[in-house]
Amino acid sequence: QVALVESGGGLVQPGGSLRLSCVASGNIFTDYQMGWYRQVPGKQRELVATITTVGLSQDYADSVKGRFTISRDNTKRTLSLQMNSLKPEDTAVYYCNSASSFQIGSRGPFSTAFLWGQGTQVTVSS
Repeated sequence: QVALVESGGGLVQPGGSLRLSCVASGNIFTDYQMGWYRQVPGKQRELVATITTVGLSQDYADSVKGRFTISRDNTKRTLSLQMNSLKPEDTAVYYCNSASSFQIGSRGPFSTAFLWGQGTQVTVSS
């Protein structure tokens, strides 16, 4: 079973930037489209960004389009999310997992290939 470990979250002021990382423990990671999800208390997870298996195509929810960039390095089994121009409404716990681009912008529950990791907290506040 592949384990996913997210990191890179923290406290940032509005307008700031953060870069999230997700490392997968198994090579099967490279066989899947991947995505970044986020969740706030009391709401289901939201899929905000997806990327194809070799990284040729990305999709974004309207709420993050133009501010977030998803990327992957299959040689390192790593998925990344560069977040710029952060807003208070971006505050959430962020998770990575397999994803389908047709579900972009939707809220879960989601059927995913891997178990959920612990996530990484992003807090945008002045």
